[in-house]
Amino acid sequence: MAELSRRTMLISGSALGALGALGVASPAQAGTLADGWTWPASGSIAGSGTGADPRWVWDDEADPLLASLFERGLIPEVNRLLYDWNRNDQPLPAGLPEDLRAFMEQARQLPSWADPANLAAGAGFHALKGNYIVVLTIVGAGMLATSIPKEARAVYYSAGGADLKDRVAKTNILAYAVRPANAWAAGGTAVVEAVKTRLVHAAVRHLLQSSPYWTGPIPISQEDMLVTWHTLATYSMRGMRDWGVRISSSESVGYLQSLQVMGHMLGIRDEFMPATWETSYTQSDIVLPRNMGPTREGVELNAILRTMLAEMTSGPGGIDKPLVNAFSRYLTGNQVADWNGIPREPLWDPVVRTAWPLLVKFREGLIGLPLVPATAWLLDEMIKKWSTYYLTRGAETKIVIPTGNRPS
Repeated sequence: MAELSRRTMLISGSALGALGALGVASPAQAGTLADGWTWPASGSIAGSGTGADPRWVWDDEADPLLASLFERGLIPEVNRLLYDWNRNDQPLPAGLPEDLRAFMEQARQLPSWADPANLAAGAGFHALKGNYIVVLTIVGAGMLATSIPKEARAVYYSAGGADLKDRVAKTNILAYAVRPANAWAAGGTAVVEAVKTRLVHAAVRHLLQSSPYWTGPIPISQEDMLVTWHTLATYSMRGMRDWGVRISSSESVGYLQSLQVMGHMLGIRDEFMPATWETSYTQSDIVLPRNMGPTREGVELNAILRTMLAEMTSGPGGIDKPLVNAFSRYLTGNQVADWNGIPREPLWDPVVRTAWPLLVKFREGLIGLPLVPATAWLLDEMIKKWSTYYLTRGAETKIVIPTGNRPS
């Protein structure tokens, strides 16, 4: 594979690759690429829909509730009460406002279409292919997020933008929570973390509207959430397929099911949630190109992310930052990398393009060890350290509702 997004563009019509092919280089063009919502709801989990455009739909249940909690000055007390609510089977703490309790009791219920066997297969896939999933859903998706103007600006100007290391850890809590076999069952934590994240999203919508730096529509619309979902789900499956990762039919269905349930629990409507990988690819090719482009905030956030990744390996400076730059460019392609301000690395760019596919082939049992270049093991060690950091940090971090925006 010469370059993930380029190859996917040429072979499978990926939205990421299509960015360059279509000349979609400015976020200002995003609203002109389609007059309305053209993705058919027949391809959704619900099988039908209202015809609503997800760009103008938010969270009808959580948003007014959080606005009311802010008006009543209850957010600090809610955070205190929810701090030790950790397990799916744990009762909600006493003392919560009754309207919040009613919402959370409903929001913590798994959708009727959730299949325990598929969720078990998804958990098994997470355990088996965890390193690839970390590379794509945490590192790659993190790089994509900073090239999504609305997402980059929402992160930057919300409270989390002031401490990106803590913000990244909180964002990746679900990556930790959905891995165990009991992720969505009693004793697991995925339901709790998803419901808390849904509350956080509603809080950010409320707070950013009062920020002098936020312009445009209310943030984190249904389409915004779908865009983020595709940078995790569709992007990761396309990447693994492109790399030749061995994925059985049951693993493919199970992995999708785990991500569908996560999206539902975060508040994405079933009428917008793709039912299959094929309908997911179609939707991704609609929503990603029209929502991507460069911003000053995205460039700044991406530089911080790459510094964090380099420091996780063996410290600042040295070989790590150029290698992180090269790997980030490889994962996202030249267009997105240029939007993100990722410098080209003449030495490491071709090394990564050659070494990573061979390392994957070796891990998948497709080639023998003598064909793997020594430089591939630098990448292997780097990925292991990233996986360890993100998964252990996810276990230690708490999601709390923000009480304000980024300090001026």
